[in-house]
Amino acid sequence: MSYRQLAEQLQLSEASVKRIFAQQNFTLSRLEQICRVLDTNLYELAKSSTLAKNSLPRLLSMPQEQALADDPTLLTYLYLLLNGWQFEDINSQYQLDELKGIRLLATLDRLKLIELQPHNKVRLLVARDIQWRLNGPVRRRYEQQIKMMFIDNSFTAPEHWLRLETAELSSASISILQRRLNQLSEQFAELAELDMATGPADKKGVGLLVALRPWVFDMVLAPPAKR
Repeated sequence: MSYRQLAEQLQLSEASVKRIFAQQNFTLSRLEQICRVLDTNLYELAKSSTLAKNSLPRLLSMPQEQALADDPTLLTYLYLLLNGWQFEDINSQYQLDELKGIRLLATLDRLKLIELQPHNKVRLLVARDIQWRLNGPVRRRYEQQIKMMFIDNSFTAPEHWLRLETAELSSASISILQRRLNQLSEQFAELAELDMATGPADKKGVGLLVALRPWVFDMVLAPPAKR
């Protein structure tokens, strides 16, 4: 469908429609109108968007990852952009002056992590769910610190949830659990994609820690002596 055809359906000028798309300035009601014209809905649109984003690289180059590891502010800025934050929202929330924000965007653009567009808009060049190298610079610098910060909480608030289950399971049962945990992780990523269009004021950062490994609770009974 052309811009002109869409403009006629929305009863707007062609210039107005082009401006909306160029600035990516969609209200939710306008997005729903466009979906109706195209005989689709927001759910299908989100699925299509997810498929497109899945083609973006999830593994960064070593220079890209090293640059982020060396600058925690730059790493945080990219994280917020990957979660749908806009330039003005980030600067306001974290009390950054405009020049500092522009410099961070320019650095991310030079690293080929985003494409900086007019009016400080960005196009992401990497997937939202970046896969950090197991022994790469980001994990070496931050992984242990982040794990300790995450666990160091009472987990007593209504939105908190923490349980530790222990049992003896067969290999088949462990395999089933691994598949289900993988499905949970995928659902978490899908919900994050659906909420990308939601403004920062209407959502909050959430951490999901999923872990499974062979483990025996041996703090009470000492292991049998070796013979």
